[in-house]
Amino acid sequence: MSTYPEHAKSSGVQTTNVELANAVAVGEKHGTSHDLSDMDRMGKLQQLRRDFQFVSIFAYAVILGSTWEYALVVIGISLANGGPAGGIWMFLIVCFGMFFVVLSMAEMGSMAPTSGGQFHWVSEIAPRRHQKLISYIVGWMCAIGWQAAMATTALAATQQLQGLIALNSSTYVIKGWHTTLFTIAITIFALIWNTFFVRNLPLIEYVGFVLHVLGFFAFIIVLWVMGPRPDTRKVWTEFQDNSGWGSTGVSTLVGILGPIVTLIGSDSACHLSEELRDASWVLPRAMVATALVNYLLGFIMTLTVMSRLGDDIPALLTTPFGQPWMQVLLNATGSKTTTSIMAATTCILLILCSINVIITSSRQLFAFARDQGLPFSSFLAYVHPGVDVPINAILVTLLLTTLLSLIIIGSTIAFNVITSLGQVGLISSYLVVIGCIFYKRLLGLPLLPSRFSLGRSGILVNGIALAFLSTAFVFSFFPAVPRPDAQGMNWSVLMHKYVGPVEYVKEQ
Repeated sequence: MSTYPEHAKSSGVQTTNVELANAVAVGEKHGTSHDLSDMDRMGKLQQLRRDFQFVSIFAYAVILGSTWEYALVVIGISLANGGPAGGIWMFLIVCFGMFFVVLSMAEMGSMAPTSGGQFHWVSEIAPRRHQKLISYIVGWMCAIGWQAAMATTALAATQQLQGLIALNSSTYVIKGWHTTLFTIAITIFALIWNTFFVRNLPLIEYVGFVLHVLGFFAFIIVLWVMGPRPDTRKVWTEFQDNSGWGSTGVSTLVGILGPIVTLIGSDSACHLSEELRDASWVLPRAMVATALVNYLLGFIMTLTVMSRLGDDIPALLTTPFGQPWMQVLLNATGSKTTTSIMAATTCILLILCSINVIITSSRQLFAFARDQGLPFSSFLAYVHPGVDVPINAILVTLLLTTLLSLIIIGSTIAFNVITSLGQVGLISSYLVVIGCIFYKRLLGLPLLPSRFSLGRSGILVNGIALAFLSTAFVFSFFPAVPRPDAQGMNWSVLMHKYVGPVEYVKEQ
């Protein structure tokens, strides 16, 4: 029986037309029979090209995660809250918790491999009477989270670039308007790759992955060979309150913000489901493989940099480069040239990360608009023929990033503000969707078939994921330092014509 909305199910002919259109579209765009079946069940027309396969989607997600790069970028948060020991242990705790989140979402990604991700899953999994409202809220959480993530990533790349300039020019002063212009320029660069060179994206993923791995080993070797050698026991066991919380325990818990920034984005590959060949099988396995690689690289880098800091942490936190890790590297090598080369490598990798983040951000926006969840949905959901990408959604992502980056001009804590915005949106969406499938399992209700089923262990996996996300959610609202200046943001939305993607789904 079809459960399309009234305007789409007024006759059996219209349903047949959708099925025929799907068959043609998937055939032309390199889908498999499973892709055809999944898209038909969900009532979606195949509009995007399935250019990604396991290796390319794995490389895509690894580059987007950029865990070892972010492990460097955010060490200031960990050093200020918990110190080296806090940074190491909090990273391990976040890896443990996030892995159960990844497993939970990988299963749902196999059940319904769609660019919509969380808002679609919850629309099918939540209790029937709440599906529309919960799905709509989750869709907005994801939209806010990923749009903020684009601004955060471009800003992170900008900060490394400005640190590189400050390293080589003692007269350079980092100013807000410089940061804004660099952030916008990096986003435009990412946009160009997502439009004019979109067919070459799988290739850029391979190149970026190789640079990602080579850069990792370069940093590790340089720091372990040339860095200072402190007492290992002290590194692992001496927790610090360098922000003035008045409690080492609280300070260390607040330091969880750093690893969360590093490892957030478990759903990134899900939003490329409609561009992935044999998505219901490949996607969940790529997600798990990506998580394991990212956690390993991120932890090794965290352990390495925390073990090679030296003794003067206050000097690192107040470095004129604005990036404590650059000061650590300069102290270890004693060479501006070496530090500059490695800083430039990090900057390039974060720019590549920006290319991937704008893909995920725009695809989530496109999918939510396709289900009438956003203002100007028809405009945002339009896929340009021939290009086969939602260019309008990409352009709006550029616009929103530009607007968010303007905050930097007047705010010295813009990075933390924007990062927190993205974190809360994504963590909230994870909480809700995993909570819904956990609730369904508790009641013993049937689940959608999955080619990556967690089976009887699913309830334990979902439960651990929820426990971790609840803790992460609470601390996402904490400032990086105590007694900050008042900051506040507010959003309000309307429901418009949204009915929820479940209304387009065919019942089994």
